[in-house]
Amino acid sequence: MQFGYSEVCLAHDPGPRHPEAPDRLRAIRERLKRKHGVEYVDADPLGIDVMDGVHERTYLESVEEFCAEGGGSWDPDTTAVEETWNAIRHSVGLACWAAEAALDGADGRKTPFSLGRPPGHHAVYDDAMGFCFVNNAAVAAQHVLDTRDVDRVAIVDWDVHHGNGTQDIFYDRDDVFFVSLHEQGLYPGTGDVDEIGEGDGEGTTMNVPMPAGTDDLDYLAAFEGPIRAALEDYDPDLLLVSAGFDAHRHDPISRIRLSTEAYALLTDRLRSLSETTDAALAFVLEGGYGLDVLADSVALVHETFDGREPIEPGGERSEEATEMLETVADAHDLDLDLD
Repeated sequence: MQFGYSEVCLAHDPGPRHPEAPDRLRAIRERLKRKHGVEYVDADPLGIDVMDGVHERTYLESVEEFCAEGGGSWDPDTTAVEETWNAIRHSVGLACWAAEAALDGADGRKTPFSLGRPPGHHAVYDDAMGFCFVNNAAVAAQHVLDTRDVDRVAIVDWDVHHGNGTQDIFYDRDDVFFVSLHEQGLYPGTGDVDEIGEGDGEGTTMNVPMPAGTDDLDYLAAFEGPIRAALEDYDPDLLLVSAGFDAHRHDPISRIRLSTEAYALLTDRLRSLSETTDAALAFVLEGGYGLDVLADSVALVHETFDGREPIEPGGERSEEATEMLETVADAHDLDLDLD
């Protein structure tokens, strides 16, 4: 893989007790030191003229001004300092670099993974929330739709929290298919199965709210079942992964029970999907707050692209998760055998 990274993203520091801390990136970098073939790219920072493809311009200007005045608490969860605006510009730049590098990948370059922060998938059209000010993956998707020979983008969000911001931005559009696989009932409380899009976008939002306690087998069934079927039919030009790692069983703020190996398995399935659909593939970092498991999981994504074969899990899927996947398939008129 090739990782996008900027030291500027470390300057966004919400405080010593905030889970979305600069140490997240430091832990990832330290863990990747043990791996061969790791390359880093620092992309150019981008500004409001790119961000306003998916965000209200006056909102973006208010965030810039808020940071210039020293920042503070935008809401109880989302905090900025003076340096946050520059970190946002670099995080957006890295996400756009990842999308563009993936589309240029026909020359054999490595799969791109943007390690930017603050994260983005909770940021809606005109507001910040959930540690997120600007929706990095959404900006990247819009950027390539505007500037490259791209007609359709799929965003797959495997963060344990629903990607409500990405859904909000693209809910009535058919040029972006958004999939969110998340813990049912967890923050921000959105992402029910029946939220499938509206207007031109009806059917291009897929929510897979997994019951607390579900594990690797249940997640694999989601990727091998309704997610794969829907995205094969959609046939995107670019597949962007909103890659949060907080569904890990040792993450401090969730109740999904994924192992570290699950992220190798999910990566393998998405790589297979990208090959089947001939879609470019790129990753954009979202959440993940247990530093060791975050770093180990990102490293395992890299190892999967470096030739390591994922270890397939044993056991049986949970009945509750299977019923949920059947409900998702029905909501999208997918004829699947999930037994």
